[in-house]
Amino acid sequence: MPHAYLEQVRQKDQTINPLLAFLGIEVDEIKPDNAVLRLPAKPELLQGAGVVAGGILATLLDETMAHAVLGGNPQGKRTATVDMNVSYLHPVQPNTDLVCKARVVKRGSRIIFAEASVLGEGREVARATASFLPI
Repeated sequence: MPHAYLEQVRQKDQTINPLLAFLGIEVDEIKPDNAVLRLPAKPELLQGAGVVAGGILATLLDETMAHAVLGGNPQGKRTATVDMNVSYLHPVQPNTDLVCKARVVKRGSRIIFAEASVLGEGREVARATASFLPI
């Protein structure tokens, strides 16, 4: 971990990350300090008002940033989210293809800072910043 994990999570129908598999999140790209994950917003991800639940968007943002961090980590180093701040910019309708792009902003010796943005329907729908602890 993380390099063996990163190879496996990229595979179609992967099972190494049950959360991604459950939600339908697919890995488009993982490079050192950058990641792109995709989520088709199926109707099962909607809340009562008929739009994608904010927690789903937060999960997509968190997972994409974590994978950007993992992509640049040394062999054997995992990561844990310390904190995250999310801004929701637009509601997301069902059947929207969401693309989340994340990058590491600063890789400190004790804390790693990252940011991410979710795009859907041709516009930014949510963004986040977070800090991660290498473990």
